[in-house]
Amino acid sequence: MLTARLDGVVCPAMKAGARPARPTSSQPPGRAASSGRPAPSSAAERLFPTAPDSPATIVATLIEFSAPIENAAKRRLGRSAIVTTVIEKKVLLVVTSCFATRLAKQVPLSDAEKAALARLEENPRKVKRGAMIQRVNETVTELFVLREGRVMSFVILPDGSRQILRVYFPGDFIGSASTIYSRAPESLVALSDAVICPFDKHALRRLLEEYPRLAALLFLLSNAERVAMTDRLAALGRTSAKARVASFLLDMFDRLRVTDDSITDSFDLKLTQEEIGDSIGLTSVHVNRMIRQMEQEGLISRQNGRITLRDMARLEDIGHYTNRHKDMDLDWLPAA
Repeated sequence: MLTARLDGVVCPAMKAGARPARPTSSQPPGRAASSGRPAPSSAAERLFPTAPDSPATIVATLIEFSAPIENAAKRRLGRSAIVTTVIEKKVLLVVTSCFATRLAKQVPLSDAEKAALARLEENPRKVKRGAMIQRVNETVTELFVLREGRVMSFVILPDGSRQILRVYFPGDFIGSASTIYSRAPESLVALSDAVICPFDKHALRRLLEEYPRLAALLFLLSNAERVAMTDRLAALGRTSAKARVASFLLDMFDRLRVTDDSITDSFDLKLTQEEIGDSIGLTSVHVNRMIRQMEQEGLISRQNGRITLRDMARLEDIGHYTNRHKDMDLDWLPAA
């Protein structure tokens, strides 16, 4: 047990709103203070001798002690990978929830709400490109938050062709369609090396019971996703190939910008032309032709896999595109 061997890292009782006191040199690590009480038997009891009053208290305590724990571990173990693993997976993960960052783009979240969302990401799992995460009609027991990489949902049509339903980016909640069925209505596969955070389906119920505003936010994002998909379905078979490609590129660009403020006019698409085609009902040959045509017209440019949107107004006009990821009405949301 790593924490049991860290000299000088002991957490006495923490009062709400107060910074935890540091142990003195006269108090040996792992031994109770002079109150006569027996020494705590576990690292958790040393960190929280009394029940914390809120998730925010837990987060504050972890932040407070992450630095001394890391420093003590490095003195003992050097710059071992285990130090990074322990700190990142058990501490920093709590305060850097990818899902919380995504939702906070809509409304500010309380510390308690952030901590509750972070619990959904406590068990990250690495998956390789092409790995099947979920198969259609499998019994659904887990939902997912995507921390790194890209994942797609898809179905196989009766003629054997693939229809990609959605591409997921870091911060996205994956599996919302599976919340209302016992069997998966779609398959999920990693489009790149990725990190997913699976959590038990029933954990979502507990989250929504305790934090109704988060339930409202998930409802809001689910409906925004539904409207965006409705736009895409309306375009299939009713608009030109050029319009579909333009609308698809703009949608990917706007969705990436939700959680990446560094994106201004260019982005890494990281999708093959076949994957683009399977999203909008075109062959890869047709997609390639449309992209080259848009390059020649000065609408976009490509370099090292990166796409730059050079004339967004014209692209929006060509694609009959509406950004469904902004200008949402949030006045009806419950107060924090």
